[in-house]
Amino acid sequence: MEKLSQLNGDKWLEHSYPPVFMESKTKSAAKRILAGVPGGDWLPFERLALTLEPPLILLYVLHTPRGEGQPGRYQSEEVSGAELQNFLERFGTYLSSDSRFDLWAYSPDEDAKIVWDRHNLLFAYGPTERFAVKLRELGFGVGEAKVPDPHLHHYRPEFDKQAADLLDALKWTRSPLKPEDEQ
Repeated sequence: MEKLSQLNGDKWLEHSYPPVFMESKTKSAAKRILAGVPGGDWLPFERLALTLEPPLILLYVLHTPRGEGQPGRYQSEEVSGAELQNFLERFGTYLSSDSRFDLWAYSPDEDAKIVWDRHNLLFAYGPTERFAVKLRELGFGVGEAKVPDPHLHHYRPEFDKQAADLLDALKWTRSPLKPEDEQ
């Protein structure tokens, strides 16, 4: 079950990126990695996040709720690598199949973060060489991941319960969405 579809002729088909990444720069000239997430698999997010120095802070940006909670930025308390893995294993199917959120993992000790967005793109800020090595180990090669145009996001009612359970799984502090978060 995909979180993103693309229009092919007159049919909407699942969109899946090839396993590619590239280094780019932000407007402030900071280096980052941009990668496509094949099939919405949560494993690349997990593997990159686990390269970060713990503890980690998760940010669950709920921009398109379906009744499970208020829109907002839900920030976790510090979590260990094992707690991150348990969280992803528990909610991986939902995270891979629904577009109502963006998910971030942040290492305060390294000032580094991994962002998995609603378009199944990964943005990795910080030790880009380490991220590139990990992506290559996962079978990624150098290339550009482009969001299809037009595309369609899926907000699946069958995941409403998991979305609500996710908000109960950790102790979150909620703050309002920022303008760039809004769908």
